[in-house]
Amino acid sequence: MSEVRDKASRAKQATRLMNGLTTEQKNEALALMADALIAESAVILEANAKDLERGRRDGTSESLLDRLALNPKRIAGIAEGLRQIIDLPDPTGLLLDDTTRPNGLNIRKISVPLGVVAIVYEARPNVTVDAAGLCLKSGNAVVLRGGSAALESNKAIIAVMHDALSRSAVPAESLQLIESSDRASVDELLKLNGLLDVIIPRGGRSLIQNVLKNATVPVIETGEGICHTYLDDEADPAIADPIVINAKVQRPSVCNSLETLLVHERYAARHLAELAGKLKELGVELRGCAKSRTLVPWMGEATEEDWRTEYGELILSVKTVSGLDEALDHIREYGTFHSECIVTEHAGRAAQFLRDVDAAAVYHNASTRFTDGFEFGYGAEIGISTQKLHARGPMGLPALTSTKFIVQGNGQIRG
Repeated sequence: MSEVRDKASRAKQATRLMNGLTTEQKNEALALMADALIAESAVILEANAKDLERGRRDGTSESLLDRLALNPKRIAGIAEGLRQIIDLPDPTGLLLDDTTRPNGLNIRKISVPLGVVAIVYEARPNVTVDAAGLCLKSGNAVVLRGGSAALESNKAIIAVMHDALSRSAVPAESLQLIESSDRASVDELLKLNGLLDVIIPRGGRSLIQNVLKNATVPVIETGEGICHTYLDDEADPAIADPIVINAKVQRPSVCNSLETLLVHERYAARHLAELAGKLKELGVELRGCAKSRTLVPWMGEATEEDWRTEYGELILSVKTVSGLDEALDHIREYGTFHSECIVTEHAGRAAQFLRDVDAAAVYHNASTRFTDGFEFGYGAEIGISTQKLHARGPMGLPALTSTKFIVQGNGQIRG
């Protein structure tokens, strides 16, 4: 039996025990995992150093190395994420509906775990912990297949969490890591109907498209983030500049960072040069349309490909537009349904933007960097869904549940 099928089978068997766990038992396991991550941080950092050394040797970009890198502060933050999940309500066993039919049948609808969740992701070892914590709290077993760039880090993290689970009521077999870096392991995972209940891809366009095109197991789609911010004619520069800078610079490698700046032509004439200068000082490379380059001559030229690119680094596309309608048209053409923002003091145009933009999160006068499970108050997230079925936006604990109907009668038969 292959590693993939063996570990998926083990996870499936663990769900039998998961169904009987209490909230207190699941929370105790999460607390043990959080404590173990801190206690064994030196082991995890040693493994992470091997991944970083290999990444630098292989010419991995700085933005990807940033996603991969761990340090004591980041490990403490990851452990704190588990503790925050403890404080969140258990999403399973909730009574969602209770109806008694005219024939006396009582029909109740309750929330239940999805079962076995597989997550395919890239070089972010924090996802390993977030995914494990969310799946276990929601009563699911989880099969993780991270990117090869983080393999040593992930193996160390899983070993630490397995040891913690061995001291809890949660079966250690409920948490599985596929260690094979062969792409065939992903292909096999995508077709394990009967063992896996759902697959969630987290990563770039190629990874997500591969999963969507080849999976026979149901998929919850998380999308790339080509996020836009539109500076309206009536934007306040004191608000606009910090929003743009934060959305682009604070952590450019993540999916909710700003990739394209849209600027009203009158606002651009008054303020774009100053904002561009601030961005340049912060190391941002600007690529603009012809109108934008007229106002900022040192700006590079944007191509059609730039509007369709999630840079994940300190590069920003800039387009000067005639007004809100052109900005909306651009977002419809190039947006990825992730996070979009308007900066304006005009209530009517803000309302139109919030109504007309089709995205998981739309913002008025705030940075797109807030599209995040922690920031929305959901705790850690399994990903940000850009689809419309089952879950959309930051997916916390409720997104990892399904429903069950419990029907009770006293001898009714259907005529």
